[in-house]
Amino acid sequence: MTSNARCSTWPEVRLGDLVEHRKGYAFKSSDYRPFGHPIVRVSNCTDRSIDMHGCNFLAPEDVTQYESVMLRHGDVVIATVGSGPSNPNSLVGRAIRVPPEADRALLNQNTVRLRSTGEIDQRFLFYRLRLRDFQDYLIGGAQGSANQASITLGLIFDFLFRLPSPSGQKAIAHILGTLDDKIELNRRMNEMLEAMATAIFKSWFVDFDPVRAKAEGRNPNLPKPIADLFPNRFEESELGKIPRGWQVRTLDDALMELETGGRPKGGVSGYSTGIPSIGAESIVGLGIFNYSKTKYVPQAFFDVMTKGRVQSRDVLLYKDGGRPGEYEPHVAMFGDGFPFNTCAINEHVYRMRAKPTFGQNFLFFWLSSDLVIEEMRIKGTGVAIPGLNSTQVKSLTTLVPICEVMRAFDAIVEPLIARVLADCNESRTLAALRDTLLPKLLSGDILVGDAEKLMETTL
Repeated sequence: MTSNARCSTWPEVRLGDLVEHRKGYAFKSSDYRPFGHPIVRVSNCTDRSIDMHGCNFLAPEDVTQYESVMLRHGDVVIATVGSGPSNPNSLVGRAIRVPPEADRALLNQNTVRLRSTGEIDQRFLFYRLRLRDFQDYLIGGAQGSANQASITLGLIFDFLFRLPSPSGQKAIAHILGTLDDKIELNRRMNEMLEAMATAIFKSWFVDFDPVRAKAEGRNPNLPKPIADLFPNRFEESELGKIPRGWQVRTLDDALMELETGGRPKGGVSGYSTGIPSIGAESIVGLGIFNYSKTKYVPQAFFDVMTKGRVQSRDVLLYKDGGRPGEYEPHVAMFGDGFPFNTCAINEHVYRMRAKPTFGQNFLFFWLSSDLVIEEMRIKGTGVAIPGLNSTQVKSLTTLVPICEVMRAFDAIVEPLIARVLADCNESRTLAALRDTLLPKLLSGDILVGDAEKLMETTL
């Protein structure tokens, strides 16, 4: 019996007969509070999950009346209104899974939440609805214009598909879930590693803890060779008191390269292959990249680019864009093959290389510090096109510690950064395997046992 024959024996089912649903509530902006209980909007949805950054909030005392739209970890959420098929990054009709951090968050309008009634495994439900045929079916039957699609509940519920046995569902969900769980573990590990590196940077170069301890006759709690590198007194500077012997300069004194990239005339919307081109929307942070938003420039265009080619461990800065009159800077660092071995930036991103005595790791954390973020925010806000020109970037206030302290910091932080980037590369490999196995497992083209053997060679 062939694998397709096995699939044909699975009964055909209607989605609406297997799930209960709840539409998101149309919260009013007057309901929002600066902090409290989070409200998830379509704009918080990512390709597969929910990003809790930028959530609106509801007063905690008002939550009980909206418990019907409260999310659970593992719920499936579908955006029912949004840009249509003309936008390749559209989330409309795409199934996402509620992550642990969104548990008990409230669901806003233009979305629907699906939960199994017990006839289908909840995690299998998510993976089944991740198949492209489901989103194509919804977009094909959507109401509205090509640029603004609206999906009805009836359309969602009438989706027909073949359903494996309960044991088959659990086995398939376990395989795909194991890959997703490892990707999530890597993400959380990377958050911890970055937090460790940030804590060291803040202690040494913002709070000056080792110098403060030595000045007060306390143990700086560092290995003696490192503790000996720090002075035991402060001196005045433009930044206030800084360790003696350190300097306050401008970023121009620390940089070796500062440049933007470019795109072909007419933009990149017509290219689906070539060399990845990184725009401002991809400058998020260390080890973060949304591959679903990848854009490309032709190989021939990349070959003649004289600037904007990304090198390993480049620090990238969000140059301009966003809402009129408001600039919110973002800094990223890519490298070691993540997110790509070869890529470029467009004209809305700065690429930076520091002088060897300054170092890329210090440059990333300095530009990410609250002090410099606020300086960039002030300089980039209030203009017609919010952002920073190269002169403003070069003029950024920059602390320059003595070289020996910089080298000690780099020796400690470098293994943490390398691990973050290695985890990112591993997660990309795991995601590719998951996306390869998904249609094959759900069509019966590959057996569960064969998929497990394939995973053993990867994990």
